[in-house]
Amino acid sequence: VSTEHEAQISALENQVQYYDEIIQRHPDWRLVDRYIDEGITGTSINKRQSFLRMMQDAKAGKFELVITREVSRFARNIVDTLQQTRILRSYGVEVWFTEDNIWTLNDEDGELRLSIMATLAQNESKKTSQRVKAGQMISFQNGVIYGTGNILGYDKVGKDLIVNEEQAEIVRFIYSEYLNGKGTVFIANELTRREAKTSTGLTNWSPAYISRVLRNPFYSGTIVYRKSYIPDYLEQKPKMNYGEVEKVIVEGKHEPF
Repeated sequence: VSTEHEAQISALENQVQYYDEIIQRHPDWRLVDRYIDEGITGTSINKRQSFLRMMQDAKAGKFELVITREVSRFARNIVDTLQQTRILRSYGVEVWFTEDNIWTLNDEDGELRLSIMATLAQNESKKTSQRVKAGQMISFQNGVIYGTGNILGYDKVGKDLIVNEEQAEIVRFIYSEYLNGKGTVFIANELTRREAKTSTGLTNWSPAYISRVLRNPFYSGTIVYRKSYIPDYLEQKPKMNYGEVEKVIVEGKHEPF
């Protein structure tokens, strides 16, 4: 199940029922386990704990057959699909892709057909990634707030950030002291001494926290997007953006200080 959206989770029940009906039609089969990864992308197997557990169980000889509806439910990465089915084959375990009726122990054309379907599944993941990025660009232009909205000086109310006057005074103090020549260490120590609270309610301030406040353009009414980016849609590993991709800078709808 590729997202944790409510509609997808409810659809999971239908998927389970689909497999149950197949098994009922084969009274000589015995269900060993169900391996379900909810809300995790299929572009890489590394974060799919149930998939990895399935591979361990296969190596231990717990079953002889894996049933999956289609290639995109098994993996959306060509390399993973071929590599993992070959590993399963070495364990004597077959994979049956029911929609395409592909049996991986079929030496005639099983892997050829699997390669074609895996290529299509990976291409669909690429298109999905492109659609997500296009949707994000529209959100950027509309000044949508991403993340938890946990920014010192603001409270998140619905989708908006409203000034928290008590915290705003702390932000103004930080900027005022810095402009008066005080360093981040001095400001952090002074706020700690006063037992002022950070955005997370802590009273222990660090110079690094002060630096982040001073460098945050959000307080001037500006939102900067793409501070990090995902270079490979298959790996889904975010990296800090040091100019590899263009950042998006827009005027926010929130009240600046």
